[in-house]
Amino acid sequence: MYAPERQQAILRLAREGGRVDVLSLAEEFQVTAETIRRDLKALDRAGLVRRVHGGAIPSGRLDFEPDLTERESTAAGEKDRIAKAALAELPVDGTVILDAGTTVARLAAAIPLEASLTVVTHSLPIAARLADHPGIQLHLIGGRVRHRTRAAVDAWALRAYGEIRADVAFVAANGFSAEHGLTTPDLAESAVKRAAVAAARRVVLLADSAKHGQEHFARFAGLDEVDLLITDSGLSPDDAAAIERGGTEVVRA
Repeated sequence: MYAPERQQAILRLAREGGRVDVLSLAEEFQVTAETIRRDLKALDRAGLVRRVHGGAIPSGRLDFEPDLTERESTAAGEKDRIAKAALAELPVDGTVILDAGTTVARLAAAIPLEASLTVVTHSLPIAARLADHPGIQLHLIGGRVRHRTRAAVDAWALRAYGEIRADVAFVAANGFSAEHGLTTPDLAESAVKRAAVAAARRVVLLADSAKHGQEHFARFAGLDEVDLLITDSGLSPDDAAAIERGGTEVVRA
């Protein structure tokens, strides 16, 4: 089978099943995993699929949301570098909001023991990481907990964020761009993220470069509402410059 024929078959499987994975495709077509990765890369460049950890999904599925385990293992090195760079943005004896997200969770895990902060979060994993931190006054926002992200959403969470002002909000997004802003697949999660952004004097977006240009169903902020984007070196200098022209500072860790 020639590569174009195989790629057409892969695209059909992705559209029928909603997702394909590299190892299963390699077995089905009796080729190496690297060959399948090249096929997926070609389909991604053509705008027909979107590559995700271990495989791909058909393009246009703006509601796709990987589970927490998958997101934690995706771009792990980039997320660690982003989290390390974000430590410099922590206020001294200040108040921060930590949004639900795996990169923000890495920041939470990296906060030094000698730090003195008030932390507000609606993320159960982040609260669990910080519950025993000696220098942190932890406030956990309540509400209905979404199983996929382990984050509190709905009216209780929105009301609580409406009653506070923080120095800095560290937020996460499934996709970001100058054209479409910050997006995520779920409307309830989007509403809480929007409230968190509104509750802070300064907003720092922590997002790996693979999310640049991605667009999801629910928009919760414009990129012009973000004071600082901390991403990885995969974001090109031209793209970084374009974002900075819109008024958002960019750090490529």
